[in-house]
Amino acid sequence: MPRIHYYHLSLILLFLLLRSSLVVESAIGVNWGTIASHKVSPPVVVDLLRQNKIPKVKLFDTDPEILRALMGSGIEVMVGIPNEVLGSLASSVSASDAFVVQNISRFMVKGGANIRYIAVGNEPFLSSYQGQFQQYVLPAMSNIQQSLTKANLAGYIKLVVPCNADAYQSPSLPSQGAFRADLTQLMTQLLTFLNSNGSPFLVNIYPFLSLYQSSDFPQDYAFFEGSTHPVVDGSNAYYNAFDGNYDTLVAALNKLGFGQMPIAIGEVGWPTEGAPSANLSVARAFNEGLISHVLSNKGTPLRPGVPPVDVYLFSLLDEGQKSVLPGNFERHWGIFSFDGQAKYPLNLGLGNGVLKNAKNVNYLPARWCVANPYKDLDTAGNHIKLACDMADCTTLYYGGSCNAIGDKGNISYAFNSYYQLQKQDAKSCDFDGLGMITYLDPSVGDCHFLVGVNDNVNAGSTAHRVNFGFWVSGLFSMFIYICACGFL
Repeated sequence: MPRIHYYHLSLILLFLLLRSSLVVESAIGVNWGTIASHKVSPPVVVDLLRQNKIPKVKLFDTDPEILRALMGSGIEVMVGIPNEVLGSLASSVSASDAFVVQNISRFMVKGGANIRYIAVGNEPFLSSYQGQFQQYVLPAMSNIQQSLTKANLAGYIKLVVPCNADAYQSPSLPSQGAFRADLTQLMTQLLTFLNSNGSPFLVNIYPFLSLYQSSDFPQDYAFFEGSTHPVVDGSNAYYNAFDGNYDTLVAALNKLGFGQMPIAIGEVGWPTEGAPSANLSVARAFNEGLISHVLSNKGTPLRPGVPPVDVYLFSLLDEGQKSVLPGNFERHWGIFSFDGQAKYPLNLGLGNGVLKNAKNVNYLPARWCVANPYKDLDTAGNHIKLACDMADCTTLYYGGSCNAIGDKGNISYAFNSYYQLQKQDAKSCDFDGLGMITYLDPSVGDCHFLVGVNDNVNAGSTAHRVNFGFWVSGLFSMFIYICACGFL
């Protein structure tokens, strides 16, 4: 048997150790955003997470009601610090001390919330911010790290910075990836900090936006079934945009000397409405392909066998009050609708089969506001504008599920959206006499007229109680509506 020199053996063991340090299995989590007018109570959402065995959740703030609901659940939590708060946290350790005490320590008791990460800012290096928040990121991280040390939490909670994929770029090929020139020095400092504290690099990757923003982008390259337009990079070929984007980041990390830095995906997903390429079947195909790809542990050409350490789907629930400046799709990223009902069958690969719906949702009574069929609706335009300026009407527009319900349907949908936003206040269905309340669901096909939720968690079943006189009035209105619509 040939002898192996101890020096050579040590090199082999060192190689295997380094290789094994990168071999990880991805965990699937979700983003839980709350920019919505109809909010299901946090305990119901936490129960939804547990029903679906979702082990990790990423928040965008430190909402105390949400953190209290997560206490005792065992779900790993990433809390977020808004960009606007970074300046104050960067200014003094006393400010970061107060932040940690108020938003972290008090929830980290026995049987408390399992906070594992603090996201410092939300895409603070985004080019459109023109450097507004860059100067605060590292000082804020340094101060928060000191505050966590004082609270004896520094060894348990890691700091990360969610980065948009525009922080790095490539002329054409993933292997040519590099961080933006204006970020090179800052990124070197950030990566040094992350590396010294055992934190991953957190990045948001959106193939949907690449497809949405460019008519030349090959549609099949956005998905995971293979592409007829692969990107050939030397001996490597890329058949999906996710891998190409991911390895562009890997190359950028390599150039700064951090080739072994773990990577986590902070946001990735596909919307179900608001654009021609956004619908239920396409969103399902993308998310199913993503989950299968990540959980296969195949990795990417530049990191074979090394998938992201964590992947947070964007997002858990629809958020009906998000800005639509990027597009109407911004309000429709959820794998669940606003009330925790699964939009399509999806297996998260967590041993729980397809998605399970939320239970014990505290809905408002089953009634809707619609256009009165006996009124002249020629003057409804201003009322529609008022309603849709405040409520979410994005499903009525191009690429929406209610885009083809006709003029009267559009009016009814707008009226009802406003009515539900106002917690079904009878006055909010007046519209100068053009609206009327009905108990007959006006939904048409895939176009669902929503019933709001009562965000008063103590309301219980009282939300469904109405007095006898109101029911008589409602039944009379329903009779009129049925007759006018020709159902009798």
